[in-house]
Amino acid sequence: MHRPLMAAEIKESSSLPQKTFSGVGNLIKLLPTGTVFLFQFLNPVVTNNGSCHAVNKYLSGILIGLCGFSCCFSCFTDSYKGSDGLTHYGIATMKGLWPSSGSSVDLSSYKLRVGDFAHAFFSLIVFSVVSLLDSNTVECFYPSFESTEKVLLMVLPPVIGVVSGTVFMLFPNRRHGIGYPSSGSSQNS
Repeated sequence: MHRPLMAAEIKESSSLPQKTFSGVGNLIKLLPTGTVFLFQFLNPVVTNNGSCHAVNKYLSGILIGLCGFSCCFSCFTDSYKGSDGLTHYGIATMKGLWPSSGSSVDLSSYKLRVGDFAHAFFSLIVFSVVSLLDSNTVECFYPSFESTEKVLLMVLPPVIGVVSGTVFMLFPNRRHGIGYPSSGSSQNS
């Protein structure tokens, strides 16, 4: 016979899953998911499903380079609610957000920080692992991987994920870049 759960027990048991989902949500916000999706969508086409010729290698290299740039660049974008109530986007600079088209909002609080560079670096590392260890990319660029080297394909992604996730949790990103909603009350990015 089961006894009904008390309200405190329900709240206590649901707090761990809520914290977990909140942490995963914050991690997903920090990783360049749109760029990874675009890469996963286009990579089989440009690599010819791993059966590459010289043209496919160049196209795949260009795709990896553009997506890698997108990962880094997105770490330096931010958004704010203007006095007109609309969301405005800009690029973080040493003086604040650019372009600051005559806004009455003080954009000097949106200056570049060391954390922006750390997030850009680790976002690039995560994307590099995802893209360079993709099965189509492996078959295209380095098809002669031995079975002992394939262990690298299995071990490296979780290790990089744990290291990057730890850095992202220790140094949270306060930017609301392009594609993410801005918080109207938060102007201390």
